[in-house]
Amino acid sequence: MSDVERHEGPDFTTGVHGADIPEGAVLQGRVGAKAVIVARVDGLLYAIGAECSHYHAPLAEGLIKDGAIRCPWHHACFSLKTGEAIAAPAFDALPTYDVEERDGTIYAQEKRLEAETPRASSSTEKVVIVGGGAGGFAAAEMLRRRGYPGDVIMLSSDAYAPYDRPNCSKDFLSGDAPLEWMPLRDESFYRAQGIDVRLNTEAESLDIEAKCVKIRDGESVAYDILILATGAEPQRPNTPGLDGEAVHVLRTLEDARSLIAAAKTATSVAVIGASFIGLEVAAAMRKRGLEVHVVAPESVPLARVLGEEVGSWVKHIHEHKGVVFHLGQKVESYVDGVLKLEGAPSVIADLVVLGVGVKPRLGLAQGAGLTIDNGVVVDDRLRAADNIYAIGDIARYPEPISGKLVRIEHWVHAQRQGQHVARQILGEDAPFKDTPFFWSAHYDKAVHYSGHAEGFDPPTVDGSLQKYDAEVQYKRGDTLLAVATIGRDLASLVAERRFDDEVKG
Repeated sequence: MSDVERHEGPDFTTGVHGADIPEGAVLQGRVGAKAVIVARVDGLLYAIGAECSHYHAPLAEGLIKDGAIRCPWHHACFSLKTGEAIAAPAFDALPTYDVEERDGTIYAQEKRLEAETPRASSSTEKVVIVGGGAGGFAAAEMLRRRGYPGDVIMLSSDAYAPYDRPNCSKDFLSGDAPLEWMPLRDESFYRAQGIDVRLNTEAESLDIEAKCVKIRDGESVAYDILILATGAEPQRPNTPGLDGEAVHVLRTLEDARSLIAAAKTATSVAVIGASFIGLEVAAAMRKRGLEVHVVAPESVPLARVLGEEVGSWVKHIHEHKGVVFHLGQKVESYVDGVLKLEGAPSVIADLVVLGVGVKPRLGLAQGAGLTIDNGVVVDDRLRAADNIYAIGDIARYPEPISGKLVRIEHWVHAQRQGQHVARQILGEDAPFKDTPFFWSAHYDKAVHYSGHAEGFDPPTVDGSLQKYDAEVQYKRGDTLLAVATIGRDLASLVAERRFDDEVKG
């Protein structure tokens, strides 16, 4: 993906002044028609592809540290030496190029072979992954990338092989991304890598003593190592009418396709819940030309996570696009296209979308006797028991900044937990300390959030939300817990790196 044709910047094959790339600097140019960046770090020069292999972000605007460069948009991380995508959400490596400095001039030329990915050994013969989402895919991909020779079996209840779930409420839902963009890998990848992906497969029970998972058709799948990545499912309020055909949830690609099909013949939609997913659905439906109403019990959207000032700013963005809010309201019923509210006039809606949060899918773990406390309790290695790991939406792990057990429902975080467990299986014994990160898009505006703050003092805002240029800090006392940025991509990376340094040393 990153090996794209560009004609921007200097041609490194003819050379650039060494002074144009001082220590710690990055310069974007090209090698022939390929976009390339050259960086000088600790006196050494590196040349790699210029665009992140996730969503094509310009890496020249990213952050370099510890021999790696981080993407300014979604915080993927690449080795400058090898081009390897060492941290999600990117998985494809970047091309690398020969680079040298002669007589004060820097030259880069034809792509060279990437250095070999580090290999680890394992005596484990079979890894079974329950779940086909972000964490499960990342674990399987990293196992194979690092040369794991044993069996890898993925049991997924989804109808589709792992796909870009965030896009289900963003560009795919709005019509800006086609279906073919959604898979994280095509079928040939799983065949070539020997990953046995079993779709529409529901794991019914787990026998820890026998080390096997029983699936719905009665088959038992044995494992040496088990990774539980069962994810979460949308909550459905016990409200009259909210179980009808015109009422949708949005979790899976099939959910998104169903909502898109319904939106084609609708003129109005009511979103119940002013969550991140709910508001992203509102934005997507407005892009499709529907009248959109958002109904929620809180007075300011997202205030619990982002604070009232940022929540009010997000609300204003949606109102400017024509979304009508009904805040401080609860739904009594939905009958014959009428959404009846407890303390306000009814809303006419052809469709209803529930965005009232999700609940972790804990049945398999609970039935097996694993420790449950608002999630599957794991240690700092993400182990739930001997030979069993839990990752993603279900994992309740010791978060290193606060020291508390937390369960975090972020796409990138689940992927990085999956990658961490793969490395653990291959012998890299270390605690999981990655900083949580997520992004949320609202039309052409995005919020980037690093850290984790379940409770915080009134946030401090540096800059201007209205000018799309702000950094928001979330503290409890003197402890900085999280940072949200709007229009300050580099500041978001700096914040994430600050948290990493704090906990990793």
